[in-house]
Amino acid sequence: MLSETGLVLEGGGMRGVYTAGVLEYFMEQNLFFPYVVGVSAGACHATSYLSRQRGRNRQVNIDFVNDPRYLSWRNYLKTREMFGMNFIFNEIPTSIVPFDFTAFHNREERFVVGTTDCVTGKPAYFENVTDENVLMLVRASSSLPFVAPIVNFEDKQLLDGGISDPIPVRKAQLDGFEKNVIVLTRNKGYRKKKSSMMWMAKRPYRQYQGLLQAMENRYQLYNETMDYIEELERQGKLFVIRPTQPLSVGRMERNPVKLQTLYEQGYEEATTQYESLMKWLKN
Repeated sequence: MLSETGLVLEGGGMRGVYTAGVLEYFMEQNLFFPYVVGVSAGACHATSYLSRQRGRNRQVNIDFVNDPRYLSWRNYLKTREMFGMNFIFNEIPTSIVPFDFTAFHNREERFVVGTTDCVTGKPAYFENVTDENVLMLVRASSSLPFVAPIVNFEDKQLLDGGISDPIPVRKAQLDGFEKNVIVLTRNKGYRKKKSSMMWMAKRPYRQYQGLLQAMENRYQLYNETMDYIEELERQGKLFVIRPTQPLSVGRMERNPVKLQTLYEQGYEEATTQYESLMKWLKN
């Protein structure tokens, strides 16, 4: 039953436009889940979904991708941020493509945003997501190491939620939702490899040993989580929507044609799987 089902959203940077396409179709069908948990790009796309703003995710994430204020080396040289975090999480939602804070406030769904506590290296989840703190929380969840600054919130120092809990299915289960729909941004069978760039992290994050350990072990956690998801999927306990075509979009993709194609792929694959999803929800 829908009332007992959660929605779990993976991150993935610009690959998240696939999720945006899936959520756009869900909105068209008036399909809203009572519980939504997301990290990084997944959390970002969830906000416009929960505020019922059709087309907003596509507009924000594709139409602005070639704006140097959104994503550029110019940003990095000026502020050490590849993504213009103030532009994305302040200017766009408050004045350029307004976020409907009232609709978000009036939603009935529970919304959990996953971040990483830099001190402990453990997940820090925030469920009390309000119209007043939503932009700060999704910003924290989307702040990638090296290319975005640490976000201070409620006496915690936070970074990308995908570091410590890349696909928060277990969080959904702990919150009482054993049955979940999961939207992934990688093809079936994908597994991460151990990073060869950890040496770069040891100097800028030397005071955050918990974070360094989480970054070191991230590939193992991701792969174990994928094994867990695929086993539950075989048992019929999860319904997984993932890209079926090989991905050509990277985490920091700036090609609007590729992004639009991936967005449409998410929309089309949600359309194709919708009947199966409805049957699964009724079981």
